[in-house]
Amino acid sequence: MKARLASANPHKLVELRRALPGWEIELTDHRDFPPETGSTYEENARGKARHGRTSAPAEAWVIGEDSGIEASGLGGRPGLASARWAVDGVAQLLAELVPLEDRQARYVCVIVAIGPGGDEVVAEGTLAGAIARERRGAEGFGYDPIFVPAGETSTVAELGDDWKTTNSHRARAAAALAAALATRTRA
Repeated sequence: MKARLASANPHKLVELRRALPGWEIELTDHRDFPPETGSTYEENARGKARHGRTSAPAEAWVIGEDSGIEASGLGGRPGLASARWAVDGVAQLLAELVPLEDRQARYVCVIVAIGPGGDEVVAEGTLAGAIARERRGAEGFGYDPIFVPAGETSTVAELGDDWKTTNSHRARAAAALAAALATRTRA
């Protein structure tokens, strides 16, 4: 399967390549993506995928992805704005949670893939957990140093990139995408 990821984030490219073995995934040629002004992750992912479709090779699928972290004690913030929320989102999230008992959170990832013929597949992955009280670990990126998945005592950054390959919100969305495409080809 050949695909183009409509993103300028090399970390997401690495994670999707690991989560979708056998796929040939490259970044699109675009760097001037439309602003993420959608009211849902799906709308933002679709906008990226449609934009990427304009420059992708005709035979390739184009993947648009949007993701974020939602802290329940903050009413789901930073959510859609996770990447743009603060200069240092991790520090901001830790600071805002200091007075709160509720440290529950979840990662959300939505992928919209647009095929060579224009058909569209939407896949979602989530990972429930809680926010640690300080940064721990060196792998991953973004909020990984403070996110402790449900059932774990280590942060995602401590659990590492190998763990993320099958357990992260992005890996779960990628698995859902692969399953949806497999179902379509069997039908």
